[in-house]
Amino acid sequence: MTQDRLLPSGATFTPREIVSELDRFIVGQHKAKRAVAIALRNRWRRQQVPADLRDEIVPKNIILIGPTGVGKTEIARRLAKLAQAPFVKVEASKFTEVGYVGRDVDSMIRDLTEVAVSLVREEEEQRVQARAKEHAEDRLVSLLAPRRSTGYEEGAADDPAAREATLAALRRGDLDKKTVEIEVQEDSFAFTKVFSNAGMEEMGIDIKAIMGNVPGFGKKSKRRKVKVGDAMPLLVRQEAEKLIDMDRVVRDAVLRAEQSGIVFLDEIDKIAGRESKGHGPDVSREGVQRDLLPVIEGSTVTTKHGPVRTDHILFIAAGAFHVAKPSDLIPELQGRFPIRVELDTLGSDDFVRILTEPQNALTKQYAALMRTEGLDLSFTEDAIRAIADIAARVNGRAQNIGARRLHTVLEALLDDLSFTAPERMDREVVVDAATVNQKLQPLLEDEDLSKYIL
Repeated sequence: MTQDRLLPSGATFTPREIVSELDRFIVGQHKAKRAVAIALRNRWRRQQVPADLRDEIVPKNIILIGPTGVGKTEIARRLAKLAQAPFVKVEASKFTEVGYVGRDVDSMIRDLTEVAVSLVREEEEQRVQARAKEHAEDRLVSLLAPRRSTGYEEGAADDPAAREATLAALRRGDLDKKTVEIEVQEDSFAFTKVFSNAGMEEMGIDIKAIMGNVPGFGKKSKRRKVKVGDAMPLLVRQEAEKLIDMDRVVRDAVLRAEQSGIVFLDEIDKIAGRESKGHGPDVSREGVQRDLLPVIEGSTVTTKHGPVRTDHILFIAAGAFHVAKPSDLIPELQGRFPIRVELDTLGSDDFVRILTEPQNALTKQYAALMRTEGLDLSFTEDAIRAIADIAARVNGRAQNIGARRLHTVLEALLDDLSFTAPERMDREVVVDAATVNQKLQPLLEDEDLSKYIL
């Protein structure tokens, strides 16, 4: 696998370009954006250094520290889309120490490998798409073209002129409503997926490996009658599978996971701290940290696609650290996260920017939803300021959930409009500060009620 294929397209962006792209969706948090931008660019830099030094350069893992709702998860999510690298988000609180019931830490590397296989397979499908479509069209023409004589197998059309005419009609869509009978394959091992969350990820593949060649097991062919329009994508997928070398896909995917994979480890503060009594629901906290340590330091994890080394996988951890502190993690684990970034708490001014600036701003989302009902929804500047102030006040009085408070405030504000939108006669709806205060002020004044509604 070449270095160019190892690297996702996002890795070639400069740090400034990465930050600029993140700015389109996330307000503020410049320090965190800079940290992840440098980490992503370092993946590209490492591939450019001489081979004898390349293996010695390890990723600089990051801990993002900040309360809920300030953008930690959103930064990771947008970074993954930008990087187009194998990426998984896992919650540290879901893991348990070896010996307890629950997910083991190795499962996140198995998940990352599956993502890498899907990613590389999609790339290969795109690469062979044109040829696969040609083969699929040829199969459909064989089924649809009139035969010049009898005695041939079904679909063995032998008249070149008839085939050309049928192909032209097929591409125009004239035959989409006709019915053809094709073979489709069904996986008889789908039932094994029910075990995947219980730490038995390998069970399905092991059964396939043992029974795959036994008649009656594995993939079964079944003939189905479908419309030509529906048959085309099925046949294209079948032909693409024939053209793709899955052994090479798996090899490339494992290498991609090892060299450019990113694991976002959320809620790491939930496993911080040491147990004093050795029992109770949090008994395995330190044990989980010690299980995580070799994976983050660099080890080999067995997956159904083969062994995967974790030495050069980038780990980005995040946590609110309200109760625990980063120093409560075991020293060895702290040492594997050399970069620590504190995210800023969001206030009223930040909420105003969040409501207006990002490409996916909430006000734009609600306006788009109402547009489906034929309504033109807009917010005045003073309404935006009033919504931001109310969200900040509720965060100050109740639990501070950051920008997520805007969702609850807007839902309470637009509840009546969302319900009556199909029946409204007025097609233009303007939300101003007076409307915001009239709708939400009673809830703010009733402190007990606001705790439950806002």
